[in-house]
Amino acid sequence: MNFLRSLFFMLVLLIITPPFAILVLVAAPIPRIPRYRFITLWTRVVMWLVRHVLGIRHIVKGAENLPKSPTIILAKHQSAWETLAFQLIFPPQSWVLKRELLWIPFLGWGLAMFSPIAINRASRSEAFKRLVEQGQERLDQGFWITIFPEGTRTSPGQRRRYRVGGAWLAVKTGTQVIPVAHNAGVVWPRNAFVKRPGLVTVEIGEPIDPTGLTPEQLIQKVEDWIESRMPILCPR
Repeated sequence: MNFLRSLFFMLVLLIITPPFAILVLVAAPIPRIPRYRFITLWTRVVMWLVRHVLGIRHIVKGAENLPKSPTIILAKHQSAWETLAFQLIFPPQSWVLKRELLWIPFLGWGLAMFSPIAINRASRSEAFKRLVEQGQERLDQGFWITIFPEGTRTSPGQRRRYRVGGAWLAVKTGTQVIPVAHNAGVVWPRNAFVKRPGLVTVEIGEPIDPTGLTPEQLIQKVEDWIESRMPILCPR
């Protein structure tokens, strides 16, 4: 049954995505924030399918911790689920991603419409400089910024080294950080075609003020909070 659900979900995506991708390209002249909201109409349709076809529901804990002004989100990354759901859970966001993704035909063009911060991971100094410059620009435009500090998807029960980039941006711009933990990988495993019905819990921590902290100290606070929640969200 889960295979058939997942197959039907993928077939529907293949049908609805190409025509919407054309509409997204046509919407390029629209100002950034309204354009973002337009693009997420596709996301709303997909998340409806996620709930009613795949049987994956979600709840959000700690929504009261969200500040009113643009903030930096540092989150656990387990699957493709959060790249969709976060668009609806949080205000308009600019995502930090590797610039090579923007070179992919159609997919890259669509990603570019989200006003991402594309960095060159091969050059650490250049990446940090671009992150701060474009990060400040996106914050000034009203975007929140989403970064996965582990750099890639991590299976439930596992962890990777937390990279300091997001904390560096927070310290340099004086912007609060919101740590986010979740267990999406339990029902939507990394690189898995078959998804399982279930409940995803997203936990939003209290804002962390970077004032007086080094990037290393800040990312340690983020890591400590997120990883303290993971055994509860993903019990073995």
